[in-house]
Amino acid sequence: MGTSVTPLVDGLAFPEAPRWRDGRLWFSDMIGKRVCTATTDGAVDTVATFDEMPGGLGFLPDGTPLVVGMDSGRLYALNSDVRIHAELRGVAGGHLDDMVVAADGTAYIGAVGEMSPDSGNTAQGTIVRVGADGAVGVEADGLAFPNGMVLAEDGRVLLVNETFAERITAFDIGADGALSDRRVWAELPGMHPDGLAIDADGAVWVGCYAEEKFVRVTAGGGITDTIPTPGRWAVAVELGGDDGRTLFLLTARTDIERFFRGDSHGRIDTACADVPRP
Repeated sequence: MGTSVTPLVDGLAFPEAPRWRDGRLWFSDMIGKRVCTATTDGAVDTVATFDEMPGGLGFLPDGTPLVVGMDSGRLYALNSDVRIHAELRGVAGGHLDDMVVAADGTAYIGAVGEMSPDSGNTAQGTIVRVGADGAVGVEADGLAFPNGMVLAEDGRVLLVNETFAERITAFDIGADGALSDRRVWAELPGMHPDGLAIDADGAVWVGCYAEEKFVRVTAGGGITDTIPTPGRWAVAVELGGDDGRTLFLLTARTDIERFFRGDSHGRIDTACADVPRP
């Protein structure tokens, strides 16, 4: 694919967790403490504001948006207002981060422990499952900062970025939503994978924030494409648009110390992918 990148939205704080739905890009502006949508012509609408950083996004079967409350340990549902969908603090300490939601409404949420400039890269993260019936429980532990997640193989496999283990990890998803058969899907030595998006060929686009680049990765760790983002963290990525080939690239000009001070300047650019979304 070509690497021509086109600006779409500027003036954000720290855009994260992009999701393409019904002709719009949904995303969390984390440091801005809001959830927004953007059209393909760059028009931005604030859907909801929060008293904390919003993280991962997803949708229930009826279309209700779900939003992770990173600080409170709550999963929110957005209807006419913001309501609590599930409380996770009893099973997940520290901060929550990204999320993926299955077709039946089961949510898988990464709990990353305490986030701070010097929190380190210990493997203390977990994946928490909020079932369609509302039951909450830990599905996996010992993860080194579970970050972006996607569903693969028609919803039968969950892929998750382990940012500080420099790899993508896979789990099988059982009929009851339980995770099993943990394995390495791709090693990414020297890279710190953040956001994750899957295409119709089963490859994934990965935002490697510290390395300031987006890469397309195949099972086993092959890299087919690279989009550099010099001077900007490559935070998160999503495929969408009318033909499913628009690659939304979410970046931020910041660093670790500045991020935790709330000093970040985010934007969304687009590129054209060869392979569309599933």
